[in-house]
Formats: sequence, C-alpha cells, structure tokens
Amino acid sequence: MEPTGARRPLTCLLVDDEPLALNVLAEYCAQVPFLELKGRFHEALAAVEFLQGTPVDLVFLDIHMPRLSGLQLAQLLPQPAPRIIFTTAHAQYAAASYELPALDYLLKPVRFERFVQAAHRAQAALRPAAAPTPIGPAEHPDEALFIRQDGRLHRVPVADLYYAEGQKEYLMLYSAAGRLLTLQSFRGLEEQLPPGRFVRIHKSYLINLRHLDFVERHRVQVRGTLLPLGETYRDAFLEQLRFHGRAVRW
Repeated sequence: MEPTGARRPLTCLLVDDEPLALNVLAEYCAQVPFLELKGRFHEALAAVEFLQGTPVDLVFLDIHMPRLSGLQLAQLLPQPAPRIIFTTAHAQYAAASYELPALDYLLKPVRFERFVQAAHRAQAALRPAAAPTPIGPAEHPDEALFIRQDGRLHRVPVADLYYAEGQKEYLMLYSAAGRLLTLQSFRGLEEQLPPGRFVRIHKSYLINLRHLDFVERHRVQVRGTLLPLGETYRDAFLEQLRFHGRAVRW
C-alpha cells in the first residue's frame, strides 16, 4: 500500500464572488498540508472554463452568486466532476444543496476548524485505497485527553467522553469514568478533540455525536441526559447530523 506521506495532495478550486471570502478560504487552504490550491475565481463561468482544461479533485463553491449560482454551476461541471463543498451565508439553501452530490456545506463566516473538518471529509472520500472511512477521522482506541484536576493529570479516552458543560471559566466533563472539573475554555477543549465527532449545541454544551440518543426541536439527549439545543447552534448541529446519517425528530 502506498504510504500516506507519498500520496499527492488534493487539488482544489475556490469559487466565490466575495473577495474577502476568497482570501479567507485561500489562507485556510495554505494551512492544510494535503490541499493544493489550483485557482480562485469570482465568476462561475470563468471557473467552468478553467475546469474544462484543468481538472481538480475538489471545489469550494459559493451558492449565492450573480448570473450563475453555485447550484447551477455544480450541474455544469465537466466529467468526471470534482467533489463539491458548498459555502454560503444563506442557511436556507442547505436543503437544495443536499440534492446534489456535495461532500459538505459550510456556513459563512467559515471557521477554520470547520474548514479542516470538511477537508478531512474530502480526503476520506477521495482516497478509496483505505478501508471505508466514517465521517471525520477514524477513531483510534488510544486517543485520549489529559485533564488536570486537583494537581493530577487524569486520562480520559476520547471515545468515552459524553459531553462537556461550561461553568464560567471551568468545564465539567462527563465521561464513562464519571465527572471531571477543569479550568479550560471550550475553544481550548475543541482544539484537542478530533474534528467531526464533537459539536457545540449550546453556549454551555459540547457533545460527542457518538453518544447522542435523540434530537427534538429544543433539546437533545446524550447518554440518557437531556440537554438544551440553542437556536444559534441549531443549523450547524443539524448539518453535522446529516453527514452522520442521523434522523431528526421534531
């Protein structure tokens, strides 16, 4: 089998009529080692013309553009068509975008950690040499956090972490081994967790999707515990559920 380090990068294209959005995505691409940016376009038709002669693996495609929308452009891509990751500030386009074979759907302003998660999803989809890969990086049994409490470092396997609850400047972590209170921010915790398996559902809660029991309109249940689902986190959360193949019950 070809070693991972010998694999060529994924080639990608950026299409967005907003210069600032293009600049942000280009900076993100430059920080992901396995992505190689081949071009960036403000106009959809120019992107289609470029792709006729220069095929790429992946297109980050804005939906709401003048003259030709991203949804329309996606149907004009030359065959074999590149995989698509839609980007937009308009959440109402999500349902329409899911009718096309898109890998992911990113809401603007796109956070870097969310961009990396989508890039990993593309990497898994476009490199079939490995065994079928679930959404997000494969889970390894040795993955663990080391959480400081009472002068000790406690080892918490990532797979055993159910959810985290914010308590001012502290986080309470709920896992198979019980509870741990640690002086840490949500941002600091998210930087330690593998992308694609954990998601914020509320300003005070982050959950492990592998331990999600069910979803209702204003709450979720994780390992038997009901937690609130915040309005500002709903769209991103439901987006994650779609790619994990979970049904939503209202």
